[in-house]
Amino acid sequence: MVARILSGVDPLVRLLVLAIVLASLLPVTGETRVLARVISDGAIFLLFLLNGLRLPRREVLAGIGNWRFLLPLLAWCFIAMGAAGWLLWQAGMAVLPEQVALGLLFLGILPSTVQSATAYSSLGGGNVATSVVAAAVINVAGVFITAPLLALLAGTAAAEIDMGGLERIALILLLPFAIGQLAQGWAGGWVKGHRSLVSWFDRGSIAIAVFVAFSGAVEQGLWGLVAPLQWAALLGLVAVFLALGFGGAWLLGGAIGLARSERISFLFAGAQKSIALGAPLASVLFPPAVAGLLLLPVLVYHLLQLVISAPLANRLNRFPIAR
Repeated sequence: MVARILSGVDPLVRLLVLAIVLASLLPVTGETRVLARVISDGAIFLLFLLNGLRLPRREVLAGIGNWRFLLPLLAWCFIAMGAAGWLLWQAGMAVLPEQVALGLLFLGILPSTVQSATAYSSLGGGNVATSVVAAAVINVAGVFITAPLLALLAGTAAAEIDMGGLERIALILLLPFAIGQLAQGWAGGWVKGHRSLVSWFDRGSIAIAVFVAFSGAVEQGLWGLVAPLQWAALLGLVAVFLALGFGGAWLLGGAIGLARSERISFLFAGAQKSIALGAPLASVLFPPAVAGLLLLPVLVYHLLQLVISAPLANRLNRFPIAR
């Protein structure tokens, strides 16, 4: 029974839960944490190298040309959702620990997740090619946009950002992605031929980043810092965010006159948020103690978006929804 239930849970979710449990029971501390962060940085470097290898340049260029879809999507993901994140951050400051509340803003300015946005778009009858390219393009844009936008919107609340982290973004995220793009000619085939292995490496890299971040937060007293009522408040705020994300993306897709298949693609690319970028970016920008707290809203949102996306995609596929 347990095995059957677990087999129906997304593998990334299983790994994230395992990472959180291990960080709670056996957090890395002291010199061990320094080594763990080096390992985490190395895994993130390889993660973005693989992303560069498997994302065909021609698809990126083709997607960039679809401005009627991309411009509203970029505005929705980074401006509208960023504004919603700012408002929920302000509301959260009254009831949540400072860094957890700030995580609501961080959540708002993250791009969408490529894999699940594409999968659920396909399941719901969306335009898969558009989903792949759009999600990939806004993820690349997110590497450049999220950190400066966080600093701009958070102001003094983001004072703990290690500004040397911007250099780390260039070295750990952008450089390997660029190398991957350049090396597609001779290494891209290997990545395509080992999709399962690469997929597990993706998940493992994200889980390592979450483990190191949560270890720092646990060392700072995470589970005692967030009281049960505060967990309930966080869940409520994230649920509001989820409703705004999915409802607003669907309405905006209709307002700009997208065809049904593209509107479904817009829904999942615009409403989902990426732990795949959120965890590495938080780990690069912040010390582990801060990154772990900052990621709490992102993790809660990620789990909830997976819970509602499958039945929503099935509903869209079976019963067309009027504009």
